[in-house]
Amino acid sequence: MTGNKLTRHFQIYTEWRKALVETICDYRNWLNEQELNDAQMDLRLQQLLERLREDKLNVAFVAEFSRGKSELINAIFFPDYGQRLLPSSAGRTTMCPTELLYDATKPISLQLLPIETRTSDATTTEYKRYPDEWTTLPFDVADSEGMVEVFREVSRTKRVTVEEAERYGLFDANSADDALSLNNDGSVDIPCWRYAVINFPHPLLEQGLVILDTPGLNAIGTEPELTLNMLPNAHAVLFILAADTGVTKSEIDVWRQYISGTRWKQKGRLAVLNKIDGLWDELRDDEEISREISKQISSSAELLGLQESQIFPISAQKGLLAKIASDNALLARSGLPVLEKALSDELIPSKKEIVRDNTQSEIDDLVGNSHILLDARLASLNEQLEELRGLRGKNEDVIEHMMNKVKVDKEIFEKGLQRFQALRSVFSQQTNKLFTLLGMEALRVQVTNTRNTMISASFTKSIRSAMDGFFADLRDRLVQSDSQIDEIKRMMDAMYEKFAKDHGLRKAEPPAFSTLRYQKELAKLERAYREQFNTALNMITNEKMTLTSKFFETLASRVIHVYEVANHDVENWLKAVIAPMESQVREHQLQLRRRLESIKRIYKATDTLEDRIGELELVEKSILAQIADLKVLRQHMHNALHFEEAIEENAA
Repeated sequence: MTGNKLTRHFQIYTEWRKALVETICDYRNWLNEQELNDAQMDLRLQQLLERLREDKLNVAFVAEFSRGKSELINAIFFPDYGQRLLPSSAGRTTMCPTELLYDATKPISLQLLPIETRTSDATTTEYKRYPDEWTTLPFDVADSEGMVEVFREVSRTKRVTVEEAERYGLFDANSADDALSLNNDGSVDIPCWRYAVINFPHPLLEQGLVILDTPGLNAIGTEPELTLNMLPNAHAVLFILAADTGVTKSEIDVWRQYISGTRWKQKGRLAVLNKIDGLWDELRDDEEISREISKQISSSAELLGLQESQIFPISAQKGLLAKIASDNALLARSGLPVLEKALSDELIPSKKEIVRDNTQSEIDDLVGNSHILLDARLASLNEQLEELRGLRGKNEDVIEHMMNKVKVDKEIFEKGLQRFQALRSVFSQQTNKLFTLLGMEALRVQVTNTRNTMISASFTKSIRSAMDGFFADLRDRLVQSDSQIDEIKRMMDAMYEKFAKDHGLRKAEPPAFSTLRYQKELAKLERAYREQFNTALNMITNEKMTLTSKFFETLASRVIHVYEVANHDVENWLKAVIAPMESQVREHQLQLRRRLESIKRIYKATDTLEDRIGELELVEKSILAQIADLKVLRQHMHNALHFEEAIEENAA
């Protein structure tokens, strides 16, 4: 591997993630050893570990044709192969979106989705579930020449009639640019493939890096999944410009609409001014060349609405050559190390924040529940010890009286348990009402109805009205869900309060929950819809039954995904709300039985009083040790979550 900072930071990030997984596994093992685990807690821990293990880091490269995008990917990630791994030459080389990743469960291969699938309503994400729909080309990682030959397949095109190109949504008769692309015989060149996935055991890909190489700018709008899913969810987007042309109008439009627009997050969005070696002129000195590059940077920054520090002048071609030839002077002049450092400084911390925030709250809640359980055990044990110590020197009548008192306590608790079961039934009714509001079946019916309305619509206004109603209903369901969540939270607060008061249990705070996150995601999708289709001009110039339909299918797919995540998160929240109460109830019930059994054994003279007190004192020490262990485990997980110092130390 090359020694650039991006690679080192990525490796450090991966090591941090693995260390965090190991620390959480230590916590789970400790819970099992101390008999503090239960099915719900184990399920939550398993889901947390799976999220960390399956974590991905997505980097997207976006550019017009011939901007050196594939060359830049080769220069940053694949110089160790000693040649261009991805096709990179003059003209258009990336004809379809190409995803580079590694999945150890799948064969090392190039998978290609035929362009003919664009006539269906299914998105590329949906097609990934059906491997038979893809053409698979295996390759040998030890054969660089063979790999290069296989990867050239993503550049393959074919000639079709205008009618066929229109059916695929790849030709618009009203577009002047499309008219210029007609061949002399009236045919049109289109990509052979709709999407490509390269499953490749590269060290960074093995660690969870996913690289997205997009086709040219005019192709981005024809594949809505790029604009609604892949680009917005990328942790970093590199927008590549050419130093000799500057920023073109089409580049400004794509930048504003798909990359820097208000609907998407702003972190990790970088602009690259490539091919600065074209300005290296032997008739000009270095100072003149620097002034020319600075002029291009200033102009690009102004047009894209960026700081000049966010524009990175490089030569990907010279950078790749320098890495292959181990020419440090040329590498420095290429500007590539500065871009790699910026990408590292921007990408890793941004991803870390996401993972850390998502993990921190879950760990805090789980450890907090463990602490409540241990505190309950300790309180119950102290109560037993106080009872038994109070029996010293007392006669059988007093012991019998104490035994009867514990029996009464147990009976009172069991009556309270019946109330708990009744409240549990109400809780189930409330959760059913919540899942009705978030129901996937009702959502799919709504999607179908909206699709049918759009297909039968004759005017732009009807389509817009159908979409407005679609989003209005989605918003309303989430707002109603929030009200239902608040009602469940209030009910659980009251339940916890009553049990704590009636039975001396420690009052736990049910975690809060809100659908605001999903409302924001839907708002982004609605803004995307409005920006794309909310003018009559867009509706007229785009082929209504191809691109409009395809855009809606992708939009609907994203909405369904948001609701699936919401359902999953709500389900986990409901478990987190009820699980501490169930654990405390079980624990209190167990401790009451132990208290009663303890006094019975003393009353029947099967145990001496002092022996029993001695046993409980040992158990008390054990619980205190468990509490101390839990504090240490909490600290270990806190340390594992904060790794800035480790990165700085290793990078130094």
